[in-house]
Amino acid sequence: MQNILSKVNTPKDLKKLGIKEKEKLAKEIREEIIKTVSKTGGHLASNLGVVELTIALHSVFDTPKDKIIWDVGHQTYVHKMLTGRKEKMSTLRKLNGLAGFPKVCESEYDTFNTGHSSTSISIALGMARAREIKREKHEVIAVIGDGALTGGMALEALNDAGNSKTKLIVVLNDNEMSISKNVGGISRFLTRMRTKQFYAKSNNKIRKILEKVPKIGPVTIRAARRVKYSLKQLVIPNMFFEDLGFKYLGPVDGHDIERVEWVLNLAKKEQEGPILVHVITKKGKGYEPAEKEPDKYHSTSAFQIETGEAMHKKTKDYSKVMGEKLVQLARKNKKIVAVTAAMTDGTGLTQFKQEFPKRFFDAGIAEQHAIGLAAGLAKEGLIPVVPIYSSFYQRCYDQVIHDVCIQKLPVIMCVDRAGVVGNDGETHQGIFDMSFFNIVPNLTIMAPKDFQELEQMLTYAITLQRPVVIRYPRGGENTNISFTQHTPLKLGKAEKIIPYPTDIPKNTKKISIIAIGKMVAKAMELKTQFEKDAVVEVWNARFLKPMDEKSFVNSLKQADQVITMEDNIVKGALGSNIEELMVKEHIQVDLKKIGYPDEFIPHGSVKELEDLYLFK
Repeated sequence: MQNILSKVNTPKDLKKLGIKEKEKLAKEIREEIIKTVSKTGGHLASNLGVVELTIALHSVFDTPKDKIIWDVGHQTYVHKMLTGRKEKMSTLRKLNGLAGFPKVCESEYDTFNTGHSSTSISIALGMARAREIKREKHEVIAVIGDGALTGGMALEALNDAGNSKTKLIVVLNDNEMSISKNVGGISRFLTRMRTKQFYAKSNNKIRKILEKVPKIGPVTIRAARRVKYSLKQLVIPNMFFEDLGFKYLGPVDGHDIERVEWVLNLAKKEQEGPILVHVITKKGKGYEPAEKEPDKYHSTSAFQIETGEAMHKKTKDYSKVMGEKLVQLARKNKKIVAVTAAMTDGTGLTQFKQEFPKRFFDAGIAEQHAIGLAAGLAKEGLIPVVPIYSSFYQRCYDQVIHDVCIQKLPVIMCVDRAGVVGNDGETHQGIFDMSFFNIVPNLTIMAPKDFQELEQMLTYAITLQRPVVIRYPRGGENTNISFTQHTPLKLGKAEKIIPYPTDIPKNTKKISIIAIGKMVAKAMELKTQFEKDAVVEVWNARFLKPMDEKSFVNSLKQADQVITMEDNIVKGALGSNIEELMVKEHIQVDLKKIGYPDEFIPHGSVKELEDLYLFK
């Protein structure tokens, strides 16, 4: 028997199906997603949670004419399968394959590129207002999770949209999770609203009984539904959204396709003003390991379907090293506190949270608030350590400048996932942080060559009493290179890893390689390519700012060629600093800058991207 999924190539095919067929389709989609992600890796739990919701959205709305904006966008695998891309799912997140997030260049059904949290309502409101100016007629729908609702941008957009009369539908996908479990007042408010689930649960039981009564059953179900919905709206407060100016509908069981379609049709019939549809879903729905540990399966590597175990055992990584060292330091220094933006486990802070619960603060998906909070903690004499992913630090740049650096507050900003992170693509590659931090006064910027140097830098940063950035990559060390030399840190002082030999034959070419962070190991590998025809020295810059100008000037004056290496764009960071130093000191020497070009880097494995952009 032909499965339902094989017959669905576009949303038009979906609209021909009955509820029972759609329920079977949901089961088939879950099986396909589990099979795909078990091989490619990716965002599993979030996609399993929105299967029925996505089916309902494409059943009710006329996409791509009607525009759906997916907040973050990591939950769009189902959407991609229903919009003509199911045959390409095996290429998910691979170089030149399907992106793990919406991409307008990939399909007309992807109406906006997304990748970071809390942006969809702003984008949707802009599109809705453009529709009104152009006098067009179509729906605009923003799908946002409850975790993303803790982000300040989402609240700003709700405030603006609620004050307008613009027709806009916001679907709140409420699964009680972001990546880590949600925290804060909005989470508590939504928890109270979820008590309305007595309505959904009792309604399902009654419906199953009445469906068995011929003729009378369906009529009674519809009448009971109207009565129950009216009572629900009266009994349970939903003041927050309605006070903002939204018409509130829900909550409904997000895994009941018929119920979700019904409430979406109610929203569609509204003529003007913003509507919020509250849908309750379960992250990881349909796959027991993901249901039990949705945070673990939020983003996963390839795994065994039967057991849920990863195909490749996770090795020690920079995040874990940072977290373990921070715990050691915090045991000795009671002033140390930790702040996260809803990424406790991802940034290595799980043990810190367990051991020092009163010194641990989860700000939610709110990086601006996290840095502002850290600034307040630092002003009162504490030492906050704030690990945030590199691409997410872009969201709190003003706070870094205004709240931390102007006042020279001792906030230690750990920039996790620096450099390319691979399969998540443009929105997650951490290749800009050295450039945008480099121009900020009063900021010290360090990057370790290996785990031991990361521990050194964290220990040193605690003593500095000034704003510090420590950046480090995703994953582990370069397994081909092992460093035995770890000289003590001194502010702004580089480390010479390999010096020139003492006796250099006349007319021998001298090459100086200056690298920073994970690229120091790459410099050691590159050195061997030149040794037949030249002598090579290798520097570990350690500090981007302040830079060891004195040592580098001496090196530049001796060298015939200088090579800088960084896992950042070449503009505005290490290579640019060396180039400026050459101009300042009137040094003319051949300079080659190895780093990422002035463009956005697509998805692919880290090795593929490094080979393509750095070492081609």
